[in-house]
Amino acid sequence: MDAFVNAIPLVLAPSVLGAVSLGTVIGLVFGAIPGLTYTMALSLVLPMTFGAGAMPAIALMVGTYVGGMTGGSVSAILIGVPGTPSAAATVLDGYPMRQAGKASLALGLAVISSTVGGLISLLIMVVSVNVVSRLALKFGPAEIFALVLFGMSTICGLAEKSLVRGLIAGVIGLMLMTIGLDEITGDQRLTFGTVTFQQGINLVVAMIGLFAVPHIIQTFAIYRAGLQKHTDPQDARLELPSFALMRRALGVMLRSSLIGTVIGAIPGTGGPIGAFLAYDNARRFSKQRSQFGKGIEEGVIAPETANNAVSGGTFIPLLSLGIPGDPATAVILSGLLIHGLFPGPMLFREHPTEIYGIYLAIILSYVVILVVQLLGIRLFVKILLVPPHLLAVTVMVMCVIGSYAIRNSVFDVYTLAACGLMGYLLLRARIPVTPVVLGLVLGPTLESQYRTAIIESEGHFSIFYTSPTALLFFALALLVIVLQLWSNARHRAQDAQAARAAEQEASA
Repeated sequence: MDAFVNAIPLVLAPSVLGAVSLGTVIGLVFGAIPGLTYTMALSLVLPMTFGAGAMPAIALMVGTYVGGMTGGSVSAILIGVPGTPSAAATVLDGYPMRQAGKASLALGLAVISSTVGGLISLLIMVVSVNVVSRLALKFGPAEIFALVLFGMSTICGLAEKSLVRGLIAGVIGLMLMTIGLDEITGDQRLTFGTVTFQQGINLVVAMIGLFAVPHIIQTFAIYRAGLQKHTDPQDARLELPSFALMRRALGVMLRSSLIGTVIGAIPGTGGPIGAFLAYDNARRFSKQRSQFGKGIEEGVIAPETANNAVSGGTFIPLLSLGIPGDPATAVILSGLLIHGLFPGPMLFREHPTEIYGIYLAIILSYVVILVVQLLGIRLFVKILLVPPHLLAVTVMVMCVIGSYAIRNSVFDVYTLAACGLMGYLLLRARIPVTPVVLGLVLGPTLESQYRTAIIESEGHFSIFYTSPTALLFFALALLVIVLQLWSNARHRAQDAQAARAAEQEASA
């Protein structure tokens, strides 16, 4: 308790408050611009902490991380392009809400859900950091493979009306992620003898291309055909979520927070997995399942709650074991080491004040996010008043610059164009794009953990069916597939029955 009391004046110092606010705003900006990820923002702010004290440095990095996690929803909702991979699931219902004139409501839901998810995951982290870290350590490559395979089963739910088309899209994503150098052996895969292809397909670049370019092409086509509609100024009005709506969504937020925290605590997973699992969970337990993907509020609440809960979950193995769960927390780990804080069990004994300072810095970050984004919604929605064809040009320029900035590679700009054209053709063929992104997100982890498990077991597949945890996730994946097949068969029977009834009425 003394450590907590001592941490309060440290965090309330002007330098720390300024660092939290600056980091949060930087994270929000980088998260909201497609291509400029919060990992990049953390890499840029890390040198700024060299001459600062430990607490301001930690506050700056924590604020940047938390702000970046939240910022991706802004572009996902307003322009249909996720600013971060974690926001890819938010596009599914966030952008349809924007098209229905509910952009302000969607942004309000996103920031409130993000804050709730982050604070709940922080609470779980504080009370169970040791227990959860021990459980996370029991997840070996076989268990993580089974977990990610269960995550891949959400393709069934994202496949819309045709499971076959969804599977085709998922396989395309898995094929794209194999391009480049093998991470384990270093062999070239699908490079066609060119050095350029050895870079591989960057996830963020492919994601921007798949979501942004088809939207830009469609906008220009509508403008050229003279069918462009002028935005009603009423669509840009300020509309925040009501207390009744947030109360109804409490169950979704609690479940999504738990999912995000658990996923974040497992090294090697991350925000996109947590967001898609939470989205699929919300869809399966909803009484309005058919409305998902058409602009339902729970479709924004679930992924935004989960991907911010992941941020709290990732600090569990980071602080207690010194294991970063993703590239962003690896940068934070570097910052902690630079300032003499060595994560592990002894950190909680030797630096309890700094630990509580980190907890309070996370809380302050979400307070700043809540204030900045709620006050900024009135400004954000003014983007809708820009003519769509002019906004499309701006988005196109932003996407090209962001894609190039990721690795300073012209190849990524070509990848952006190729993935965008492919995404447009897929949409014309009525093949959903989201499973492609899911394959790109989960594919590398799925492959690396499978191969690591096989190497660890010296080629014996028994490692997958002797683990109770792995068997549980395999069973859940199978259950999801069977339920989806049954649901599709039932809907086809209902459609056929409705068609026969319509024919009988017409003949009568």
